[in-house]
Formats: sequence, structure tokens, C-alpha cells
Amino acid sequence: MLGSRSVGKSSLAVQFCDNHFVDSYYPTIEESFSKEFKYRGKEYQLEIQDTAGHDEFSLLNAKYAVGWHGYVIVYSVASKASFEMVPIIRDKILSYSGVDKVPLCIVGNKSDLEQQRTVSTEQGKELAKRLGCAFTEASAKHNDNVISAFQMLVAEIERELNPDSAKTTTSQTQGSGQSWGSWFKGILGNNPNTQGGDSSGGR
Repeated sequence: MLGSRSVGKSSLAVQFCDNHFVDSYYPTIEESFSKEFKYRGKEYQLEIQDTAGHDEFSLLNAKYAVGWHGYVIVYSVASKASFEMVPIIRDKILSYSGVDKVPLCIVGNKSDLEQQRTVSTEQGKELAKRLGCAFTEASAKHNDNVISAFQMLVAEIERELNPDSAKTTTSQTQGSGQSWGSWFKGILGNNPNTQGGDSSGGR
């Protein structure tokens, strides 16, 4: 999970894995989560790396960009700056990985902050369409669309690893490019190069 500081990456991970909301914000360096997850009749052991917040001037560590089956990039709908970081982070992932596309879901978190919203739902959809990935808005605080976000990511990964059998389960289409599945195969979510992640808190 990648994204700017204080967009709620940790809160999404905790809500998904532990079913509760973390209201306080404590910047973390690295933290990892694990969850057994059933999707379309299959059992998966998801290993989720929660990473430190990134900004335009901080370097994305290569260990967070290489070797993973899929990526969630989170922004806050109440922060235009965090939204503008999404394509920058995505481009860094592609640069480190040496591929044209990767399984990716963009999540506009803090959808409960409607009065503070600075990024519209339509802007999020348009960005996801341009990048060729899945998209959803979510609220870790209210547990809205949190599970859906990870379902979308698994669908993106399935489509790359099993292009002949995977069905379209998200509203976004993927772009062309070198296949991530041909570049990296293995069990879903396991990265031997890292131990955990960090993240920002929030809704």
C-alpha cells in the first residue's frame, strides 16, 4: 500500500484485516498485515505491506516497488496534493519494475469527509481510466468499500496471472504493455524482500 502521508493507508489495512478503525495518526516506518481472504471461491493468504507516506521529494524505496503481485495507491479525497501524487508513485513503480503496467487499484479514501472534499469521484475515475487500473472510493472510518478495494486488487492480479480464465470484475480496463504475470509469478502477495510496511493513519 502506497500513497502520501496521512491519507489513511494504515487505517484501511487495519479495517480490512482487524475490523476496526484507528482514529489516531501515528506515522509508521514499516508494518505488515496478513489476512486469509476468499475471492470467487478461492482462498488466498494476503500479505499486505503498509508503507511510509511519500511526497514529491521523498524517494520510493525499491523494495516497495519490486516483487509484489499488486499495488494499492491511496489518496485522500480531501487532499488534492495526495491525489496528484498517485501517478507519480505509479510511474516510480513502473520504472523500478521495468514493465509497462502492474496490477493496481487506486483508492480515494476518507469519502466520509464530504464537506472537505477537494477531489471529485469523477476525477478519480478519469485518472484510473488514464492509468488503466481499478478505482474505488472508500472510508476506513465507516468501513465503506474497504473490502471492495481489495477485491478489485485481487481481480487485477488474477487478470494478469490468468488472462485466459479471469473475468472482468472491475469497471476499469487495463492498458497495453508488457505482462506483469510474465514478469513475476508465485503465490499471491508474498514478497521475500521485505518484512513489513508503514503508513499514514486517518480515516
